[in-house]
Amino acid sequence: MLFLLRTFWASILLATVASFLSGMSSTALVAIISTTATNTGANISSFVWSFVYLCLLLVVSNFASQALSVRLCEKAILKLRMLLSQQILFTPLKRLEEISIPGLLAILTDDIQSVSEALSKFAFLCTNLAIILSCFAYLIWLSPLVFLFMLVLFVVGMIVFWLLTNKGRRFLSLAREEQDVLFKQFRALTEGTKELKMNYQNQKTFLFKDLQKVASNSSNYKIAGHSLFSVATSWALMIIFAAIGCVIFVLPDLARIDLSIIAKYAFITIYLVAPLDAVMAIIPEFSKAIIALKRMETISSSFSVSFNKKKNNHQIITYKTNWSRLELRKVTYSYYDDSCENSFQLGPIDLTLRPGELVFLIGGNGSGKSTLVKLITGLYFPDEGEIYLDGLLIDEQNRQWYREHFSVVFSDFYLFERLMSWKDDSFDAQAKDYLSKLKLDHKVQIRDGWLSTTNLSQGQRKRLSLLNVYLENRSIYIFDEWAADQDPLFKEIFYVQFLSELKNRGKAVLVITHDDRYFDLADRVIRLDYGQISVRN
Repeated sequence: MLFLLRTFWASILLATVASFLSGMSSTALVAIISTTATNTGANISSFVWSFVYLCLLLVVSNFASQALSVRLCEKAILKLRMLLSQQILFTPLKRLEEISIPGLLAILTDDIQSVSEALSKFAFLCTNLAIILSCFAYLIWLSPLVFLFMLVLFVVGMIVFWLLTNKGRRFLSLAREEQDVLFKQFRALTEGTKELKMNYQNQKTFLFKDLQKVASNSSNYKIAGHSLFSVATSWALMIIFAAIGCVIFVLPDLARIDLSIIAKYAFITIYLVAPLDAVMAIIPEFSKAIIALKRMETISSSFSVSFNKKKNNHQIITYKTNWSRLELRKVTYSYYDDSCENSFQLGPIDLTLRPGELVFLIGGNGSGKSTLVKLITGLYFPDEGEIYLDGLLIDEQNRQWYREHFSVVFSDFYLFERLMSWKDDSFDAQAKDYLSKLKLDHKVQIRDGWLSTTNLSQGQRKRLSLLNVYLENRSIYIFDEWAADQDPLFKEIFYVQFLSELKNRGKAVLVITHDDRYFDLADRVIRLDYGQISVRN
């Protein structure tokens, strides 16, 4: 919330001023109408030009408030989306892996939408608040005594209203917590469809025990929350009409008050019903937005604390092409279970990579191969030990520069539709030539650095992933079990042609593999067992 105020204070101020001008001019028009309608002896002609000017002011200020509100809404949502996306990119990978991915998706979609809906009604809220406040000012000017009488009723009503809406906000907050779990179930539904289709009993268990339970909890919390807001709104409306009734039927018997004032009070109070009802209707949406913003702040606080130091998104980072030695010295990394006890330790690892060298990394499942890759590439930070590139210690200050030396195809890689390494039209020709070598030219077309499709088999998608790393032309290449989904023909092409070409171009190549048939192609074969290097050939 403070972030929005600091960033868009000028837009918020302008939108608020325009909205209040709109609301006050609307109230002034109603006051003129009330005066002329209840005072038959008044000189109507004296109000004509005031009425005309106020009408013009109302039209202009209302348009300005709506336009400014729309602009504020869209700019704020764009800023939030980009800020959260940048924070995700600048947060250490390990921290991101600890944060729920469904929770992040809920923030980027559901929470952002809640904030957007609330901000879109900012001008409407300010206008109605201005109407309410200016009406109250007019009522005080008419008769402080009558207003004091009504204020007592309003205060009693607002206390009950606040208690009900506060309870409603708690239910909406619980519903938001269930939303993370619901997104997790939706992810299981979309990614586990094949497995669920194979077993009808599993389908029923997932749908009616897992998914329905979470969806029902979320729905029930929302129903309870919005029901309490509806009760609060109805209560407030009852108080308003009770106040009108007391002013008309009770107050004249208790005090000598001019009937024209009573009539004006009744007229203005009835007019107040619509803006009060509108404000009360908006309160649930702003409550959801506040809950969403708090959730964003909670997640943001767990992101990288060094984000502000890395804001220069236009910085061009260059990498060394003539390096000679990459070293890991006594590097260790530990995983911890829920009780914060050490459950797995990789290392200490001593490893050296050199240009023009092909190294195979082998080992069983859970031996730490993928973790070692993340340490080598700078995605994980060592608990102990150091990483050096040509004698330069890799630390927080130069870690991004260090990462720029790598092209990696991870085991759980993501295939972007844009070729991120594309620079100009000459890259299209290179890419098309390489597509032909990968036997994908009949499946995929390239135009201005964009792939025509990524809707391919897993093996074809992996072959397509080679295209981007080939065009990147970095110094160090790493492939995490790339050949696992390939047929014998493309395994042969990968190991014999592609890796040999990279080696001949002076690239350092590290391959995680189980294909012992090709071990003789490697300069070294390193075996990892239970986090320790056990064999070096």
